[in-house]
Amino acid sequence: MARRSLICAGVGVLLAFSPGLVTAAAAEDSGDPQARELGQEAERNLRDADSLRLTLTDRTASGSRDKLAWMDMALDRRGNCVASFRMGAKGGTFDIVKRGDEVWMKADWDYWKSQLQGDGNETADLVHDRYVHGTTHESAFKDFADACDLKAFQEDITVDVTTNDGRTTVDGVDVYRLRGAEEGIPTTVYITVDRPHLLVRSDQKGDGTDRTAEVSDYGRPVPSGTPGPRDSVDLSDLEKESGQSG
Repeated sequence: MARRSLICAGVGVLLAFSPGLVTAAAAEDSGDPQARELGQEAERNLRDADSLRLTLTDRTASGSRDKLAWMDMALDRRGNCVASFRMGAKGGTFDIVKRGDEVWMKADWDYWKSQLQGDGNETADLVHDRYVHGTTHESAFKDFADACDLKAFQEDITVDVTTNDGRTTVDGVDVYRLRGAEEGIPTTVYITVDRPHLLVRSDQKGDGTDRTAEVSDYGRPVPSGTPGPRDSVDLSDLEKESGQSG
């Protein structure tokens, strides 16, 4: 079904975009011991966080409407999240809110049109600037259980670095600038000078790659507000409005 498939498409680009970009530089056996220690502590703190905010920018995706160019997500270890996404080119934007098993997704006209092509205008008219609401027990939304789970994200994180380039600042915060390479791509990570040492940014540039990941709000609760009935439509009701069933 068009509407159900579209929701799945939104989950698909989300899963494809995270969490790999925040995995910092993969180290070789040689390197600066101090840099390694900083990376190890930053990794532990990242893995131990109950919640955080992740912002990802993929500048190489800006020309493709089917690729995710930007994401800003607050998520926690209980699977709650609030996030905004922007596709490349004229692929539009969409937002998600997940609280417990409930999920809300809201997309703009460009997103509906780019993903559904001929059905985009009809879908945009039906949704009418509302969130589509469902639960992770429904096939259309089940993948959000993993996409919004910080625990799953943390399992894939490594912060191994080989070189310490000294101190600089990121958004006014004193950080160490550390270098390495992930899958052959030059990678630079920034870890706070003050303890606890926290990863705050990772840059990858080279070989057709130009991506930045920023991590913030360690331990800050995910906003608990959810869209109200006036601002949302249940997926099953949307299918009825569109003349579909099941």
